Amino acid sequence: MDTNKTSATILQTKQHFEILDGLRGIAALAVVTFHFMEWVYTDASQNFIGHGFLAVDFFFCLSGFVIGYAYDDRIAKMGVLEFFKSRIIRLHPLVIAGSVFGLLAFLFDPFGGHPELYSTGKIILAFLCSVLLIPLPVIADRGFNLFSFNAPSWSLFWEYVANIVYAFVLYKIKRSYLVLLTIISAGAVCLVCYRSGNLLGGWSGPTFWDGSARISYSFLAGLLIYRSNRIIKNKLGFVGLAILLFLAFIMPFSKWNWLSEPLVVLFYFPLLIALGAGAVLKPGLKKVCIFSGKISYPLYMTHYAVLWMFGNYYTGHQPGNMQLAFIIIAGLILLVGAAYLVMVVFDIPVRKYLSDKRNERLARQKAGVFNS
Repeated sequence: MDTNKTSATILQTKQHFEILDGLRGIAALAVVTFHFMEWVYTDASQNFIGHGFLAVDFFFCLSGFVIGYAYDDRIAKMGVLEFFKSRIIRLHPLVIAGSVFGLLAFLFDPFGGHPELYSTGKIILAFLCSVLLIPLPVIADRGFNLFSFNAPSWSLFWEYVANIVYAFVLYKIKRSYLVLLTIISAGAVCLVCYRSGNLLGGWSGPTFWDGSARISYSFLAGLLIYRSNRIIKNKLGFVGLAILLFLAFIMPFSKWNWLSEPLVVLFYFPLLIALGAGAVLKPGLKKVCIFSGKISYPLYMTHYAVLWMFGNYYTGHQPGNMQLAFIIIAGLILLVGAAYLVMVVFDIPVRKYLSDKRNERLARQKAGVFNS
C-alpha cells in the first residue's frame, strides 16, 4: 500500500470558496485602513471607516464556516493531535513573524518610542509571550495590548481557543446544541456591546473577555451556516459582495452603535458568508480573489509594526491632509507588498517544510503498521 498517499489523504485540504477568499482580503484591507485612520481621528465618529474593526468579527465567522467545511468530515480520521498540528502550521509562522517585526519596530522606531524605559528582561518576556500567544499587557508604549509586539495577535489567541473547543466539543455535537450555543453567544455579544457602547474590545487587559463573546458567536454562526447548508445561490459576484461587505465598515459611528454593531455581527455578516459561498465568480476575477485571500492573513499579521511608527510620526509631525493622504495610500500599497514578500520568502516555505516533515513522519508510521 502507498503510505505517502494514505497520509496525504488524511491531511488533504479541500478546494476554496474563491469569493470568500476575496472577501477576506477586503476585510484585511479594511482593518489596516482603520488602524491608520484611528491615529488620525481619535473621535471615531469622524473616521470614514470607523467600523473597520468589525472586520475581525467577519474573520471569525468566516473561520467557523471554513473550519467546518474543511474538517467536519475528516477530523475523526486524522485525529485531534494532527488537527492541532495542521492549525499551528497554518497560523503560527506569521504569529512569530509579526512578533519579530513588532519587536524591531519597538527597539528601532525612528519617530519615537521609549524602549529605554523597559528592562531587557521585561522586553524579552513580552516578546516570548507574543510569540507563544500568552497574553501579557504590560508595555505602556504599546497601549497595554495583550500582545505587546503584535496587537492583532489578540484575535489569533481567540482563534486558537475556538479551534481547541471545536476539536474537543463542537465537531461532534448535534446541530440543536450548536443552535443553542449560538443563541447564548448572541446574547453575550449584545450584552458586551450594550455595556461598552461598541464591539471594539478584546485587544487589551480590561476588555479581554469581550474577545470571547466576539469569537464565540461569530465562529459558531459560521459553523452553523456550514452544518445547515445555508448557502444562498446568487449572482452578486465578488464585486457586489465586496461592496456590501465594505458598507459595514463605513456605516456611521454613532450613539446607536450598541444596536447597529450587533445587527451587523449577528445577522449581516452570516448573511454575507452564505451569499459568498453561493455566489458565482466571473473567471476574470478568480486570480484577484485567490491573491486577495492569500495575502489577507500575512497583511493582517505583519502590518501593525508599521502602524506604531506611523502613529509616532503623525503625533510628532502633524502632516497636512494632502501629505497624510499620500502617506496612508503609499503605506497601504507598501504593506501589501511587504506582506507578499513575507508570504513568499517566509510563510509558504516554512509551512511547506513543516508539512513535508509531518507527511514523512506519517508515512513512516503507516509503513511501520503495515510491516508489523
